[in-house]
Order: sequence, then C-alpha cells, then structure tokens
Amino acid sequence: MIVSPLLSVRDLTIKFPKAKPVRDLGFDVFEGKTLAIVGESGSGKSLSALALLRLLPRAARITSGQINFSGRDLLKLSERSMRDLRGKDIAMIFQEPMTSLNPVLTIGAQIIESLRRHESLSAAAARARAIDLLDLVRIPDPHLRLDDYPHRLSGGMRQRVMIAIAIACRPRLLIADEPTTALDVTIQAQVLELLDRLRREFSMAIILITHDLGVVTQWADDIVVMYAGRKVEQARPGALFADPFHPYTRGLLMAAPRLRGEDHYTKGPLIEIPGSIASALGEKGCAFAPRCPIAQNRCRGIVPDLLSLAGDRLVACPVILTEGEHSVASFGH
Repeated sequence: MIVSPLLSVRDLTIKFPKAKPVRDLGFDVFEGKTLAIVGESGSGKSLSALALLRLLPRAARITSGQINFSGRDLLKLSERSMRDLRGKDIAMIFQEPMTSLNPVLTIGAQIIESLRRHESLSAAAARARAIDLLDLVRIPDPHLRLDDYPHRLSGGMRQRVMIAIAIACRPRLLIADEPTTALDVTIQAQVLELLDRLRREFSMAIILITHDLGVVTQWADDIVVMYAGRKVEQARPGALFADPFHPYTRGLLMAAPRLRGEDHYTKGPLIEIPGSIASALGEKGCAFAPRCPIAQNRCRGIVPDLLSLAGDRLVACPVILTEGEHSVASFGH
C-alpha cells in the first residue's frame, strides 16, 4: 500500500536580495516518522524550517517550490489560515529556549496562551491542561512550576517547557530546531527520548534539525544531509552510517565522536573538514568542490543533480557515482 506523506516539500528556493541560501530543496515527512536534516551552521536548515511555517525574515522570500501539508499548499494559504495552522497542526521548538521564552511571563501563561488561541477552553481548563503538559514532559511539581519565570529554570527544564508549548495542541508535525544545543550529553539524551516518546504517543511526524550526525543515529527514520542550501544526500540511518556516499557526509562522520561501533570512522583522531562552508551567492559548480578531497575539474563547472539509487537513496556527486570513489575519499591525508 502506498502511503502519502504528511508533508511534501518540492523544489523549495529561498532568496535574499543578494543570495539564495536554500535552493531546489525537496523532502517528504510521513506521519509518525522522524526526518533528520543535518548539516553545518549556514547550510540552510533552520531557514528551511522557518519557510515551512512562513516565518522567514522580512528580507527573504520563497521564489519557487511547493510546501504541501495534508493536501494543502501552504504557500497559497492566507496569513489568517497560517495563524490558525501554526501551533495547532504544525509546531516548532526553536533553538534557544531562553531567547524564545518571554522572560516577563510565567511559563504557565505562555503555555496557556497557545491553548486559549487554538482550543475552546476556559481559563481554569487551560491551566489544568498546562499542568498536565508539564507533567507529560516530566517537570517535577508541575503545579508549582507553572507560576515560575523562565530564569528560575535550568536549561534542560526550559527546553522541556518549549516542548510542552509546542505539543500543547497535539500537532501533527513537530519541527525541532537544534533541540539539544548547549545541553550536556545526559540532558540531550533525555530530551531526544522525550521527543521520541511523544512521537509514538501522539503519532506525530517530527523534523529534527541538527548539525550533529551522532545525535540522529538512533532517532531518525530518514536523514537529509544539506550543504550550502542544497540537499547532497538522503538515506536511511543504517545505510548512511555504514557507507556514506557523498564526501561531505563522510566528512561530517569523521569529524563527529562516536562512542560505539567498529567501523573505520570511529578509529584514530577526529578529522575536520578543511575550509569553511560556501557562500550562498550562487557560484557555479558543486559548492563543496573547494573542500572536497576527490573534486575534479568537472565538479567546478556544473551543479550536480540528485540521482536516485537503490534503497530510496539520493546522492549528488557525479565522481562517486561514475567512479565509485566513495570508498577512498578521505580528509586530512
């Protein structure tokens, strides 16, 4: 049986006056599944997430593409319809809780605001639901914490409050933008476990945005790797970690510490990807070519197409596909 995606993004291009930080991006998200979008800072991950909710900065605009959610093209909806959809059907956990939470409002007021906006609840019923939500995200003494201000909570607890606000109306799609940034490893694991439990309980779809491939190893059903605004590889986690095709994906793996596994990516010192991420000014050719250990002259002349391989795998690297060099691509040697 063919299952239709809950969210389908096709050929999404975002433009600023002098740059295109996202170009020709496409992916599908299915109900009850987690899609991870991975890449360095500046690769266009967060901007793409904001585009899904039409919350782009004033200077940015979507010049082409489609964003279909449950059969509706979000780019054609009125702003009023989008306000009704945000927080109810699609919700987002932003990167930094301390800058996302209002410091002069209690956390209870901020949860209740979303409930009163989207559901017909009395003030008392909304307060009771807010207490239940804090309990659901495992904040101790939720009836007391409800009247606390954000600065009185730890980083991990503030992140849980952000999750409580996001899931208040049981959205069908939850976008988690770097939900574990600045948290220690133990709290990171707790937050990811919480998101996965909520996904199962509510049958939510999740888009998990991160710069760390190690974070998504056990949580994602599918992984999209972005570089300089484009998708360069997509695969199931097992296939991606066992045999990354694109040189950039391999570089991310070699630069990330992993605590388990016997493959050759875990041995020896961590190796950084040389140089810095390409600009979004629209240079010709493969944007990764200046940093790539197997780049050839042809890589600097054309933008590689995404080609489909067996196992629902996509990769945009003609050198690897034509010469099979993914087994020898190496950084720092």
